[in-house]
Amino acid sequence: MADDQASVAQIREWLDAVPDPEIPVISIVDLGIVRDVQWRDDVLDVVITPTYSGCPAMSVIPEDIKTELGRHGINKINISTQIAPVWTTDWLSDKGRANLKGYGIAAPRTTGVPEGCPRCESVDVEKISQFGSTPCKAQWRCKSCLEPFDYFKCI
Repeated sequence: MADDQASVAQIREWLDAVPDPEIPVISIVDLGIVRDVQWRDDVLDVVITPTYSGCPAMSVIPEDIKTELGRHGINKINISTQIAPVWTTDWLSDKGRANLKGYGIAAPRTTGVPEGCPRCESVDVEKISQFGSTPCKAQWRCKSCLEPFDYFKCI
């Protein structure tokens, strides 16, 4: 790494400002799709993984990464997509989970069932549809407060 190159930790902080195009309250870092960041001479390599195959946001995210890093003077960037191992909800940060909940989206769980309503926290919920506002979410309803909510279904 040259003396004038930003550290990987600094770059990850900058990438934390890049929101997911479909869920703008969570960054691509907190979503866990930024797999690796490293310098190769004067080129920055960034590896990303989709939350599921065919995710339409993956066509936008590389451009958003280039735009954000360009603001900080990094213009030689190689962005690659790695699909194995597949993304897992384990890569979602605690901050990301909290941001989802605050936005009214139930965070994913390995059980495939929301922990509870993101608004009133009742566990008395039911699935309305496997399909929600985006392909990675399902539509649920709280039987207590009667509010519908999205559940981030990728696991």
